[in-house]
Amino acid sequence: MANSNLIIPIERIDRLILMIRGQKVMLDADLANLYGVTTKRLNEQVKRNRNRFPGDFMFQLTTNEKAGVVAICDHLSQLRFSPVLPYAFTEHGAIMLASVLNSAVAVHVSVQIVRAFTKLRQAVASNKALIRRVSQLEEKYDTQFRVVFDAIRQLMKPPEPTRRKIGFLVSERPAHYGRSTPSTR
Repeated sequence: MANSNLIIPIERIDRLILMIRGQKVMLDADLANLYGVTTKRLNEQVKRNRNRFPGDFMFQLTTNEKAGVVAICDHLSQLRFSPVLPYAFTEHGAIMLASVLNSAVAVHVSVQIVRAFTKLRQAVASNKALIRRVSQLEEKYDTQFRVVFDAIRQLMKPPEPTRRKIGFLVSERPAHYGRSTPSTR
């Protein structure tokens, strides 16, 4: 039953999980692509089974949220000109989609999605445990190790993305303007 074509790398799914309104979600277009259906078909099934998707399972993005997502996700550039606002599905909503789509592909993909969300949750939990442990050690030892703990905290921070400036750099010498002598009239 397990078909090797249906196995989707968790890393691919990880890249599709976004943080919107403080929740980890996946957009309808990405889920439709994973489940092997069109976004239109996916949203039709959601509308037909609206009672299965309460507010904590899915929500519709606002215009500003859509613009923000399109700006940071290159693979969603086709949404830029779409008049339709996409839906965002939480982990539970993504799993519920598998039951309403009712296909073998949807079942296999939902298992991979659950694994990706679980992996993400474990990473967050281990990071919290590490932060808690460093705080305990800091309380235990006096200020002589404060520099070490500050350095460890700096290393634990995610790197800030560097952005290159867009455009051309032109290096020109400044123009030298001569002094004009007052003309006599």
